[in-house]
Order: sequence, then structure tokens, then C-alpha cells
Amino acid sequence: MRTEEFGRIMEEKVFEAMMMDEVIEEYGDDKPYPSVLIYGRVQNERPLHVVCAYSGEDDLAIVITAYHPDSNLWIDFKRRRWK
Repeated sequence: MRTEEFGRIMEEKVFEAMMMDEVIEEYGDDKPYPSVLIYGRVQNERPLHVVCAYSGEDDLAIVITAYHPDSNLWIDFKRRRWK
């Protein structure tokens, strides 16, 4: 989050993206908790991906990482481009 090519990603922007709650991928087998990839647009429509895990038992969301998706790897920043 600190070394992003398009500028540092601040915590409030991660929260803003998570509130958009558009889950584009699910990783149900991740341990210790299942995780998801969330897509959101923040800060002048900047696209952002946030990977977070969720513990239903503890009612806790854990941010794993946040990054600006590469347009060469994503279609509309929501679907992976397969080579």
C-alpha cells in the first residue's frame, strides 16, 4: 500500500473501497479464514482492489492487501485477462 505506482493507498481509501462491497473473486479455501477480492473506485474514480479475510465467528474483517489493478491484467478492473 505504501509503494503503489499510482501513489500511496491510505487506510481511509481502503475502507471506502470495501464499503462499495463489489466482490469479484472468492477464495473460500483460504486459511485461517475465507477471503475475497473486492473492487471499488475511490479518489477521483481511482480503481482499487482490496483482498480481505472475514471471520464470522469473531465478526472481524482482516485486510490482507490493497493495490491498484493493472489494466493489462484486468478487463474493466473486474475480470482477469487470460493469456
